[in-house]
Amino acid sequence: MRNYDKTAVDLDRGNGGVEQEFSVEEIAQIQAERPMVSETGEIQPVEEQEVTVRKRPVTTVRAAPEVPAPTVPALRRAVAGRYGVKTGLWQIELRIDVDGRRPMLKTSGDFYRTIGATTNYFGSFITEAPTVNITPEAIVVNGMGSFTFETIYKRVQITIPRSTTSGTPESATIQFFTVNNMPGATYICPFQSTRFRTVQFERDCEQGVMTLYSYDTGSLPSGGSARTLSIASAFAEAGIELQSAGLTNIIPTFEGKTETKWSNAELHDSMMKRFNLWKDAPQWKVWLLAAMEHELGPGVYGIMFDLVGRQRQGCAVFHKVIGGTSPDKLRLQLYTYIHELGHCFNLPNSWQKSLATPASPNRPSAPSWMNYPWYYPGGQAAFWSTFPFQFDNQEIIHFRHAFRNNVITGGNTFTASATLENGEAFTNPVENNTGLQLELEAPRSYSYGEPVVVELKLRTTTTAERRVHPHLHPNMGFTQIAIRKPSGTIVEYKPAIDYFMDGETIELDVDRPAIYESAYIGFGKDGFYFDEVGHYQICALYNAIDGSQIVSNVLKVRVRNPLNDADEEVADLLFGEEQGMLLYLLGSDSDTLRRGNMAFDQILDLHGNHPLAVYARLVKGINAGREFKTIREPGRKPEVRRPLTEKSIRLLNTVIDASESGVGVDNITLNMTMRQLANIQKATGDDIGAQDTLKRMVSIFRNKGLKPHVVKDIETQAAET
Repeated sequence: MRNYDKTAVDLDRGNGGVEQEFSVEEIAQIQAERPMVSETGEIQPVEEQEVTVRKRPVTTVRAAPEVPAPTVPALRRAVAGRYGVKTGLWQIELRIDVDGRRPMLKTSGDFYRTIGATTNYFGSFITEAPTVNITPEAIVVNGMGSFTFETIYKRVQITIPRSTTSGTPESATIQFFTVNNMPGATYICPFQSTRFRTVQFERDCEQGVMTLYSYDTGSLPSGGSARTLSIASAFAEAGIELQSAGLTNIIPTFEGKTETKWSNAELHDSMMKRFNLWKDAPQWKVWLLAAMEHELGPGVYGIMFDLVGRQRQGCAVFHKVIGGTSPDKLRLQLYTYIHELGHCFNLPNSWQKSLATPASPNRPSAPSWMNYPWYYPGGQAAFWSTFPFQFDNQEIIHFRHAFRNNVITGGNTFTASATLENGEAFTNPVENNTGLQLELEAPRSYSYGEPVVVELKLRTTTTAERRVHPHLHPNMGFTQIAIRKPSGTIVEYKPAIDYFMDGETIELDVDRPAIYESAYIGFGKDGFYFDEVGHYQICALYNAIDGSQIVSNVLKVRVRNPLNDADEEVADLLFGEEQGMLLYLLGSDSDTLRRGNMAFDQILDLHGNHPLAVYARLVKGINAGREFKTIREPGRKPEVRRPLTEKSIRLLNTVIDASESGVGVDNITLNMTMRQLANIQKATGDDIGAQDTLKRMVSIFRNKGLKPHVVKDIETQAAET
């Protein structure tokens, strides 16, 4: 009788993701024969695979004259999971992934160092392609490691004695060697968990929002096995334990006639006050808010919105669009929850894997939590019928084995585009047959400290129709922007907020040959991007529906030296993290941005006639014209600051006057400002004032000599407003 091990293995051999149980011998045979997926996504021939599995030779024993009674061999325990030990100054967390559920045939670990009463993260390692020797007594794993720190002991050997399913899990012994087999440190690590990482998960919801707790994946046709999945069990299948951080807090419904939509500033302010586990440091803790609707409308399914300090710790989902109790709505809810939380662990969308760290090929055809159903080849129906409700293999590897700071919430910033930051975007492609062209425009120079705003234009170059995403703003994820600084350093503009947008598309044709967007790119997740005097180059990259990447022209701009003391003082008042965030959000009442608001007040009080004061008026005027909801204590209704309409109208009119005279904001921002002013006037009952503002808007843009289709769009916006 064969020695069976109750180990679940996903063969990826057309079995639809159905898990089966195999013996140790069968696992070894599968590991020896199965094709391996390389980092580039290609299938490696068996003879080129680095991973091998060897079995101990069987010794033949002559049978005794009497045949003994048959015995049932003990079932062997899988060794996959997390091991660790703290000894002396050092603590190691070890992850072994060579059998068990969906084995990725890798090992990895993190080192921590204790000095006095403090423990600090030291570094990580991973063995990408180890050799695995499986016997009934032990599993021995050997491989060359990649480390985040310098060491000569790069060969890693891990030995784990095998125990029965009814026995206690054995400790793993990890030894480090040089390439010449000179031994280094050895650690004996007791078993800790079958999960590779543990994360504390805190979830709050707005009153009236029915949050999802589970979904039966057999309710509708799919590509995976039927099972009941919750948020926690979906991550458990990836090897991640989500521990509930406590009861779900209910945010009371807003009272009266207040606006129930959430602004980015309100979301961030709520997280700072309601996320009990939050701190400005890397930690295995994450927060999710189930809210009703984002201020941008039902096109926003979810958002990763934490703005200040360490990133990727909070996200929100919006039930105005994903809510409901029908099977398709419950499926969409589970998908949206998992997708947004996946971003918090530094997973980009499937079609944006080139932005990951390290970069890998984009995978728009991946049936993964991280893909967009409407981006999948064949559309949503094809995606859902194929989707097994799982992360793909490379994402599983990221969760289980990525270097600690690349996956931990609050660690490294969300994605980093190798394509942009190595300068490739500044080299035109050999050919562009998409029928689309991306163009950047901006003033030739900016004052030191002036917010840098660029205009983006996506146009068709043929008479044939071209279907495109209308979300051109870099905040929405379809467009990336690279900036070459005066020093020669190339950085990617990273939005402070990442949106999960719907699958809306539009046609570009002879009647509507282009779409436009204005983007403030002066401040993002990395702080200020234009903080040096000198010449800059800016380039953008648009990800088209078919996967093509359309590179824009290279825009050259200059940041000028301050000319006098007033220029220096205003620049100092504009350059501050809180001021940058207020410019990004177009204002906020959040206590966390109080000093930024004080700096803008100083600009208006001391330098009200300075040209850059228009931006302080814009931020203060937009924010004054909308209400702001603040949640002070759990269980209490939000405090609502009503719109300050008089203040808003006064400030926005000065922005419009300055812009009409040529010393204000760009055209698209001016358009937004005037429509906002008209809405505020309408809300106060001043219909005549609102009509006059919209008539003035159309007149201003007609006099600018814009193209007829642009003027037509502005006239339509005025009529709709």
